[in-house]
Amino acid sequence: MLRSLLPLSIALLAAPAAAQDWTIDTDASRVGFVTEAFGGSVDGEFTDYEAAITLDPSDLANARIEARVGTASGSTGNGQLDDSMLGEEGLAPQSHAAARFLSEDIRATDTGYEAHGTLTIRGADQAVVLPFTLTIDGNRAVADAELEIARADYGVGAAGWGDTAANVTIVLHIEADATN
Repeated sequence: MLRSLLPLSIALLAAPAAAQDWTIDTDASRVGFVTEAFGGSVDGEFTDYEAAITLDPSDLANARIEARVGTASGSTGNGQLDDSMLGEEGLAPQSHAAARFLSEDIRATDTGYEAHGTLTIRGADQAVVLPFTLTIDGNRAVADAELEIARADYGVGAAGWGDTAANVTIVLHIEADATN
């Protein structure tokens, strides 16, 4: 389940825009996820992430987002859930150290933007559309996004997991500073 959230979170972090490249402020940003497990809501986050973002709302043809989330940095605060998420049937950080998102197709919409790209978790590539909002104030950009993924699409989980964390919503809050 964390695996699914990481890539989504990465995509959102890379979403900030303004006629230049952007550097993520990791102190003000968050790559999180929400899912259902054992009849309740489970929240978590990844603390190891980075992104190369080029985004100018007036020049989307040259926009690009490339993000990486360190899978071993995922945590829910619940040791048993974390052990499953980070185990060999989960995100398997020993053999799949990072989840990645790459988009070279960013589009404006009536409600914000969409990053059309590829999310890779556990070596499984899936085409995704990451909707996000973007506000630029001077040299600061703030992007928020949510993306729901099915963990099974990425080979995350074992038969014994059943419906636990079947869908994971990646929740991104990215704050970035203009670099040029």
